[in-house]
Amino acid sequence: MSVTNRSLTVRKLVESAILIGIATVLNEFVKFDVTWLYGGSVTLGSMLPLVLIAWRWGFRQGLLSCFVFSLIQLLLGIRNVTYGQNAFQMLAIAFLDYILAYSAYSLGGLLRDWMDNKPLALALGIVLAGAVRFLCHFISGWMIWDALWPNEQGLSGAVYSLVYNGGYMLPEVIVAVAIGLLLFAPLKKYWLGEDLSRARV
Repeated sequence: MSVTNRSLTVRKLVESAILIGIATVLNEFVKFDVTWLYGGSVTLGSMLPLVLIAWRWGFRQGLLSCFVFSLIQLLLGIRNVTYGQNAFQMLAIAFLDYILAYSAYSLGGLLRDWMDNKPLALALGIVLAGAVRFLCHFISGWMIWDALWPNEQGLSGAVYSLVYNGGYMLPEVIVAVAIGLLLFAPLKKYWLGEDLSRARV
């Protein structure tokens, strides 16, 4: 490995670690409770640092970073996993509500090289990432959580999961898109990796 390749690799790892840390802080400490429906919370664009990794360093590094982030979230939310009444339910909660849900953020960079309109690619990528995360939570809420705690409103498991998870995921995506578009122009060279001395590795 050349000095240039080594320095880029170190930079990639350091940047990823810092951005994972920022995403964790935003996800845990900069969030607002959703009170207009049944609960949940909306963060101040916590997915954006992870999407930025995928944009700068490619999908593989983005996926790895989002997977690491998902493990951090799993550790922070391990109490929720223990609510499962058997091994299957606990594994389903771990994978659907944490590992798969947060790893989906890597999809935010999927359209970067497929579209000429980069701001639109960013917006659609964020929507895609949010939609896949929502789908993971929706399935978990319908198939697992409704069996553990049937809702008091008398709604079917599917409807309640749709309303509950959609109630916070929709504004979460809207906020992330808005902030992402606001930051794209002033930080364009960073989103596109133009500050790097050579092509992404």
